[in-house]
Amino acid sequence: MTTQSKTADQAGSLFSKTQTQSMSLNRILSERDAVSEAREAKTARLRELRKEKEADDMAAAAVLTALPKRAGKR
Repeated sequence: MTTQSKTADQAGSLFSKTQTQSMSLNRILSERDAVSEAREAKTARLRELRKEKEADDMAAAAVLTALPKRAGKR
């Protein structure tokens, strides 16, 4: 093997290694973004459910306070 051939092989090897690392990093970042988006969607869904429950609870409390109070038994 000539020196130029060894240098070309080393350069190709380093490029391949760098390219593999870059692809791995991109995959990791994509997975992280997907997890983050899923978490945000779940949080938004749970927040809406909580708001609906609070509104229902407030409506039920308003109905109870609007009812006339009963006199106690004698």
